[in-house]
Amino acid sequence: MTDFIVRPMAHKDWPETGELIHSSLNYWYATKGSGPILTCDPSNTQLHCKVNEDLDPGRCLLTIAPSGRIAACCFYHLRSTHVTLGIMACHPSYYGSGAARLLLDEIMNFAKKHDKPLRLVSSAINVDSFSLYSKTGFTPHAIFQDMFIDVPKEGLDAPQTEGVTVRDGRIEDAPAMAALEMELSGIERENDFRYILANEDGYWHVSVTENDDGSLNGFLCSITQPACPLIGPGAAREDLQAAALLRKVLDHKPGRRRIWLVPCNRRELIDYCYSWGARNCELHLAQVIGEAQPLSGVVLPSFMPETW
Repeated sequence: MTDFIVRPMAHKDWPETGELIHSSLNYWYATKGSGPILTCDPSNTQLHCKVNEDLDPGRCLLTIAPSGRIAACCFYHLRSTHVTLGIMACHPSYYGSGAARLLLDEIMNFAKKHDKPLRLVSSAINVDSFSLYSKTGFTPHAIFQDMFIDVPKEGLDAPQTEGVTVRDGRIEDAPAMAALEMELSGIERENDFRYILANEDGYWHVSVTENDDGSLNGFLCSITQPACPLIGPGAAREDLQAAALLRKVLDHKPGRRRIWLVPCNRRELIDYCYSWGARNCELHLAQVIGEAQPLSGVVLPSFMPETW
């Protein structure tokens, strides 16, 4: 194995780390015949550095090659209920070199030290990454289909979902959002929701739906940024509530492609998505080393932030 060095990311590393994420993702998808997945300028993928450092300063590890080049990067997050393994990117020149495995070993040891389950959401069609995670002990516990729509500038030509009232989220919704997610998926990350709801950078949005008594039935976050047109994270007790939230969010800042993850077993929600014109583009697996509560209701993870 090459004599790599593993160290935390510094602010001066943001441009090269963003470039690495951009080139790594585009290279992999291009080799599968899909073309580049990120058509934005590579500088926009520094969003990963910005958001992850805001939430968890110092929780990005880099593998440095003898030349001084960044060979691989990985973000990770400690929460009261779990540790999350975020985006793992390896420069194409270092595929198969062990650069990514070094980072994974470090983060596995971190989770073990804190006695927490280690969770991730990874591609089901990238057999190389699946093998890396499977060989180190990760076990899939849920499967999601990635769906997308190119939303016209005038919004979708599809009615809003009837019978569910949706409003914009407020900072005071954070505890209820965290409690609902804890109930449905067994994890806690209230501070992440406070960060999203505060929206200091102007690219986050949150929608919620309530019972008549004001208690929360569901929520759905989204981000609008050139490198990240993602919808999620979100959660709802029922498919109809999740559909109402998703349909509302699709009209927020239209005129762009939107991508989201849906549990493959939520038939009613999936049929709503198809009726709006959504298509599938990938499959992802929720995996864990340790215990994971079986999901109930509708849970919509995301890759920004990757703390689920």
